[in-house]
Amino acid sequence: MMIPKLHYISQDTTPKACLEHIQKACTSGIELVQLRVKNGSEKKVLKLAKNIIEITSHYQTRLIINGHYKVAKAIKADGVHLEKTDVCPTIARKHLEPWQMIGATANTLQDCEMLIAKEVDYVMLSPFRTTTTQDQFDTVLGLNGFTSIVDVLQTETPILGFGGITTTDVRAILNTGVSGIAATTAIEQNFDTIKIFNQLLNASSTQEQRHTF
Repeated sequence: MMIPKLHYISQDTTPKACLEHIQKACTSGIELVQLRVKNGSEKKVLKLAKNIIEITSHYQTRLIINGHYKVAKAIKADGVHLEKTDVCPTIARKHLEPWQMIGATANTLQDCEMLIAKEVDYVMLSPFRTTTTQDQFDTVLGLNGFTSIVDVLQTETPILGFGGITTTDVRAILNTGVSGIAATTAIEQNFDTIKIFNQLLNASSTQEQRHTF
């Protein structure tokens, strides 16, 4: 299963703003959207997700649902993303179709090892730097944290970075061994940033290229 190198994570805003942002992300070339509604009931998330999958399907963009694996199954989303307070990946796996992916958030080496043992499809290491949306108890990892975790893991499972990442961070993050990134704020401030992120991420195998933005 190929995991896109760039994930756009929506913010917990009004349903209207959420739809507009996802529409803009899709038209700007995002390959994967994660619908993250932290303060909504399952019913509310289901209603919103039904509208969003119409947009993502039109653009052939993958959609994963944060936390609500039953919603992901109901609308045939491409998968689910689980945070530490969500259900265990092995439980979610029993409810999902074999083709639906499961990603999960990690903050420590132990988190990563546990998730990889539970056969998640990708791990999201977070936070890269301090952000307003992060869990205040999580250690900010930075480049050193990413490097030390990825070096020990030596895993085939894709590792993505998340948490306040901007386009200027991408090259240094890829050098840590992390294979991709997720972003919210950097994308929502300017949806054209998606193109720059994609160019930087896809150039990771050919560092010699000269980029002109």
